[in-house]
Amino acid sequence: MTKRELVLVVTTILMMCIPIAIIAHKNNPPVELPSTAFDYTSIKAVKTKVGEKRQFCDAPTKTLNNLEIHETSLNPGELAHPAHQHPEEELIVVRQGTIEVLVNGELKQVGPGSIVFQAANTLHSTKNAGKTVAIYHAIKWRTDKTH
Repeated sequence: MTKRELVLVVTTILMMCIPIAIIAHKNNPPVELPSTAFDYTSIKAVKTKVGEKRQFCDAPTKTLNNLEIHETSLNPGELAHPAHQHPEEELIVVRQGTIEVLVNGELKQVGPGSIVFQAANTLHSTKNAGKTVAIYHAIKWRTDKTH
């Protein structure tokens, strides 16, 4: 067998493996998030343009198609992102500082210990309304009812 024929045979075998790999990947459902204690000191803070983000999880669970939890630190006066909407419901728990949130078309200011619930597909935003860093935890989930 020549070198050219050998290359052709190996290339053909590899090309035939691609559909098998795709099928195998589709048949392996994502790993469900088990009961977990997230140690804050082990979650890496990633710098953003407006502060920092710590990603705790972003995975399916036994009852949810996806659960995403992160912490955002917003520098004074910064907007987390422009007003937007998404199909998931979202819960924000304020840990530190004062944030201004768009809820049902109204801007509201809330501080430490406050909770904000954003219903699915509603326009919302989050801004640091104070003079110090604001920190909050955001929790979003997807179910079979999430479009």
